[in-house]
Amino acid sequence: MDITFSTARRAPVSAAVVAHGLTAEALGSPPDGLNAGVLGRLGFTAEVGQVQVLPSSDRLVAAVGLGPADAVDPGVLRRAGAALARAVRRQRAVATDLAATSGLAAPEASRAVVEGMALALYRFGYKSAATKTKGDDALSRVVLVGSTAVGVRSAVEEASVIVSGVVLARDLVNEPGGTLTPPVFARRVTRIARNKGLTVKVMDEAAIKRAGLGGLLGVNRGSTHPPRFVELTYRPSGRATATLALVGKGVTFDAGGLSIKPWQGMADMKTDMGGAAAVIGAMSTLAAVAPKVRVRGYLPMTDNMLGGDATRPGDVLTIRNGKTIEVLNTDAEGRLILADALSLASEAKPDAIVDLATLTGACMVALGPDIAGLMGRNDGFLVQVEEAAKRAGERVWRLPLPDDYRESFRSPVADMKNIGGTYGGALTAGLILGEFVAEGIPWAHLDIAGPARAESDSGELTEGGTGFGVRTLVELVRAFEKPTAD
Repeated sequence: MDITFSTARRAPVSAAVVAHGLTAEALGSPPDGLNAGVLGRLGFTAEVGQVQVLPSSDRLVAAVGLGPADAVDPGVLRRAGAALARAVRRQRAVATDLAATSGLAAPEASRAVVEGMALALYRFGYKSAATKTKGDDALSRVVLVGSTAVGVRSAVEEASVIVSGVVLARDLVNEPGGTLTPPVFARRVTRIARNKGLTVKVMDEAAIKRAGLGGLLGVNRGSTHPPRFVELTYRPSGRATATLALVGKGVTFDAGGLSIKPWQGMADMKTDMGGAAAVIGAMSTLAAVAPKVRVRGYLPMTDNMLGGDATRPGDVLTIRNGKTIEVLNTDAEGRLILADALSLASEAKPDAIVDLATLTGACMVALGPDIAGLMGRNDGFLVQVEEAAKRAGERVWRLPLPDDYRESFRSPVADMKNIGGTYGGALTAGLILGEFVAEGIPWAHLDIAGPARAESDSGELTEGGTGFGVRTLVELVRAFEKPTAD
């Protein structure tokens, strides 16, 4: 759905709905068009995300709950904007003062409202015209009422750009694995990158072999679709202040290989390239956001299937940096392809590396479906990632990487095994990845297995791929500073 956002001092006459944000404290004296007694009888309490639409003489008016005034933050505005968008999606034009009544700085508030409203109406699918619900996609124009200041207009424009990056990531994640094969994925990313002013390099299977990407080749052995490795580069105008590397896991479908997954939930394994999708989604915005940082993206692409030559448990793979891995569980494949990508990223000697991967179910057991696990080294850089995620409204939680857990993946025949013991699977996976980041390079690992996918609509999220990580990466790049040594 394409929605145009603009700003105005007051609601235009063309708006079919005028929506007012109400805190709990403002319930007793609502704006014109809303009656406190009527709202009370209808059970409206200004709870966050509560929406009550009422008729007026010439159009509809809506009350949108913001909760207690002292608790209003960008996250509240995203949820409120999302609830409003879903409530009025059948109307073509809506005007709202949500940003103006929030009590937050107008640019920050406006950005949150745009993100909430636009992302909540996202849809993906292959439904025929006969089965689509008519009228649900009518909303095409939203006017933010209260300010026309340059800072507000810029914030609205930038929010629209970032939303487009999230939508791009969602589209890629939601694409069926049989459609988005590695070659198709690489071609699509190439086209996007060139349209967005990025430099792109694609390695085919022959080039991957020459580069010694043994992890990627090993995972791909069971597939009928050849692997790809895509490198993207954003160069700022003028001299770059720093270089940041982004690495994204690009497993287009994960059947588990010979360690085959159970059928329950396998259909969701198209989500396993959510890390790569987040990287391309974020990088697609950079020309418009215009950070002063050089950004390089590294995207290993394959599926993980069960062909006759598939990697067997017990096989040993040699990674780009020369280290060897004994594969005991072929379903622990993400760390194998990321090992190659992290090795390549390290060779370019960036000022920091961040990788995103739908890596472990163990992280979901620890943190639930909505929070990403954050691990890595260099406390200053990890703090930058945490602060970026907080500004973006994406939840992350720092987890440890205990050195003594390395014993759990010691191998008698190789440098390491690709799995650890029964417990602490998210941590041992992070420790394995760290083996392929050159010493001295600040590094952050985001395990997004949980938040990369939503089971139902909630706030600005919609069922399916969420595009998690796009907004965090944009915020990180925008404010990135070279980390100092620990």
